[in-house]
Amino acid sequence: MKPSITPKNPCFSSGPCAKRPGWSLDALKDAAVGRSHRAKIGKSKLAEVIERSKKLLGMPEGYLLGIVPASDTGAVEMAMWSMLGERAVDVFSWESFGSGWAADCKKQLKLPELRLFQADYGKLPNLGQADWTRDVVFPWNGTTSGVRVPDGDWIADNREGLAICDATSAVYAMEVPWDKLDVVTWSWQKVLGGEAAHGMLALSPRAVKRLEGFTPDRPLPKIFQMTKGGKLMAGIFEGETINTPSMLCVEDALDGLKWAESIGGLPALLARSSANLKAIEDWVARSSWAAFLAEEKAIRSNTSICLKILDPAYLALPAEERVKSAKAIVALLDKEKAAYDVGAYRDAPAGLRVWGGATVETEDIQALLPWLDWAYGEIKTKF
Repeated sequence: MKPSITPKNPCFSSGPCAKRPGWSLDALKDAAVGRSHRAKIGKSKLAEVIERSKKLLGMPEGYLLGIVPASDTGAVEMAMWSMLGERAVDVFSWESFGSGWAADCKKQLKLPELRLFQADYGKLPNLGQADWTRDVVFPWNGTTSGVRVPDGDWIADNREGLAICDATSAVYAMEVPWDKLDVVTWSWQKVLGGEAAHGMLALSPRAVKRLEGFTPDRPLPKIFQMTKGGKLMAGIFEGETINTPSMLCVEDALDGLKWAESIGGLPALLARSSANLKAIEDWVARSSWAAFLAEEKAIRSNTSICLKILDPAYLALPAEERVKSAKAIVALLDKEKAAYDVGAYRDAPAGLRVWGGATVETEDIQALLPWLDWAYGEIKTKF
């Protein structure tokens, strides 16, 4: 039967993600709109985002954090274009964004000494293949596959190369071993539910040394430039952004950070995401038709939770019909206002993807699950 209770917040998109509980436009009332981001008030708010982020995440002393253009994508590209080329490079990918970084290294940067290690959706490459005399580029969490690295044990403490990590759907939800990472990137629209277009770029002292001691043989667009005259442009990491940021988005980022602090900081954020995954794990264990795309528990994401359909009747359909059926489930959930934007990523296998980050209430996840069963039952009658 059709469930009688819908989630209070049906926003389960994997980016932009659900706003924090209780959010309203009133949260932006103190935004420095109409003011220059270079004015004292604008610069102070940007610096506040940086300092609150560093404190909330427990970043080590000596690490720098800056606000950069073009979301997490911009932050990753900024790091690759500015730092890669001094050493040989290994790239690990197991979903669309990691594959994108690999393609850019090969086709755009044209790195001559490049090795690519790839795995299918739902799997993880053999991380033991990493050669830490080389630079290594990888996502911590595969947003479009629901697969994360289990820990940082595979990253050498005495590495010679840099560990460059796209962590956009991992920070604020998973344990990130900062001392193992030299470049870490993320965006505001993921776990804290901020607005888009701005990226965060964290650098270890080793990464700063690379920037100041290596000049790439490629032209760098202005928005990628982090040094001048061989010295780091320190202002970027103090609130002096390269281009004009949205002060509405900055205010929203501050609101998300303050909310995180108010509920208990990073431990509370991690616990909320883990509780959301646990609710879905318990449901999958009882389900006759759904399973995790990431079958191995140790590598299963607690933010971008990806599901596949294993019902033999569904699997017997032609490939095109399976895709249509999965999309029909998504459309039906949207129509009933039970869940928005829960379709699998366009490059991923047909299925569902439910965001489980900290801004999502576990009670909303629990309210969603009967709707998944109902929607699948409705669609199954048609094949």
